[in-house]
Amino acid sequence: MEYRRLGTSGLKVSALSFGSWVTFSKQVDIDLAAEEMKAALDHGVNFFDNAEAYEQGKSEIVMGKAIKKLGLARKDYIVSTKIFWGGSGPNDTGLSRKHIVEGTRAALERLQVDYVDLVFCHRPDYETPIEETVRAMSHVVDRGWALYWGTSEWSAEQIRQAWEIAQRLGLTPPTMEQPEYNMFHRERVEIEYAPLYRDCGLGTTIWSPLASGVLTGKYAQGIKDGRLTLPGYEWLRKTYESEEGRARIETVEKLRPLASDLGCTLAQLALAWTLRNPHVSTVITGASRTEQVRENMKSLEIVPKLDEAVMERIEEILGNKPEQPRNWRP
Repeated sequence: MEYRRLGTSGLKVSALSFGSWVTFSKQVDIDLAAEEMKAALDHGVNFFDNAEAYEQGKSEIVMGKAIKKLGLARKDYIVSTKIFWGGSGPNDTGLSRKHIVEGTRAALERLQVDYVDLVFCHRPDYETPIEETVRAMSHVVDRGWALYWGTSEWSAEQIRQAWEIAQRLGLTPPTMEQPEYNMFHRERVEIEYAPLYRDCGLGTTIWSPLASGVLTGKYAQGIKDGRLTLPGYEWLRKTYESEEGRARIETVEKLRPLASDLGCTLAQLALAWTLRNPHVSTVITGASRTEQVRENMKSLEIVPKLDEAVMERIEEILGNKPEQPRNWRP
């Protein structure tokens, strides 16, 4: 396993991490969660991602019980939560000081830990002043409930504003962002955030590296007469029965021979491609089966094979490299 610094912080995270989104509680019970986390740990994974919104907190409960079952020493793993969607009450959502404090403490109870290593603002809150959010997140860190705080799916402008407020007021600034990043979703990580890596030391914890599964190649077998027939994927029908969705599936099929030449699966190629970006601190993987965890870990062996020539072949197939604006500075 390779370990990368979370931006310019001193924290080292495994290049591949493991998250509970979609699977824990819904598909994965405590026993299977412990088995999957043990497989990840055996491969050197040290970061486990969660959120208050995942299965309405049940995902955190499952992960917390799995950690206890495994008997892990607190120093040996990194765990996160994300705050925004905590319930249906008027103060149970968003990034007010009240919800940040109460949401973080509730997450600690569900995870059965004294602190989380990372806490994220799960989305920007347009109804709460950013200064209030920055003050609240800094308070959470000062109280020892979290060691670092960051954002998820915030614009570069919002992150910079939060960072500058923290600098001006002597508060703890955001350390990391959790953005979507994959072969089909590139501009924000590769272009928009570029100045923040330099100016703010921003780290990234990537979600959806497989583009909701399309980069595994499984949807190609599920399309018949222009309709997605795989069971359990009703929530993706609108996306992948669209013209753009079908084009993505066709692009993935063009990548299949290249993956074969490299001796890997399409999923492993997609994960390795994401890891190739030097501004990626860690890539969050997920699994509904333990064997998937082991298969995902093999993508680390593919990264060295992605030399400039191979990356150029991938770019030719994708045909979507983000363009730099005229006033762009690296």
